[in-house]
Amino acid sequence: MRQTAIFMCGVLMVLTGVVKTSSAVAEEGVVAFAVVSELPKDKTRVPAKVAIDGSVTDMKLVASDQILSNLVWKKLEVCHALKLEGQKSSDGFRIHSVRAIDGAMLPMVLQGFAGDCLLKKALEVAPFVD
Repeated sequence: MRQTAIFMCGVLMVLTGVVKTSSAVAEEGVVAFAVVSELPKDKTRVPAKVAIDGSVTDMKLVASDQILSNLVWKKLEVCHALKLEGQKSSDGFRIHSVRAIDGAMLPMVLQGFAGDCLLKKALEVAPFVD
């Protein structure tokens, strides 16, 4: 009888730990950095180069209604550098918070892309200046 009670107590403790761990993982946001790679046609799904934990991938930034009302998101253009918090999903990166940053604050894996993007943008605009 005593062994059964100890066993049940141990099982209960393990289950409690699993529930706490899984709920913490679900709530936890991933920090990512991004550079907008194309002119966004649809502000709810913006194509970008996204760096998460040192690896860069082409992803869509999926914005919620809360993000769509953010001033940073309203003024979004090609080559903008962003610091994001959200979750990686099958349809892109779901954003919980967004902050515009200077290109020098990007991780090294994205700085080359950001610089090339700005040079390309400058060369496209330069012929119109005069």
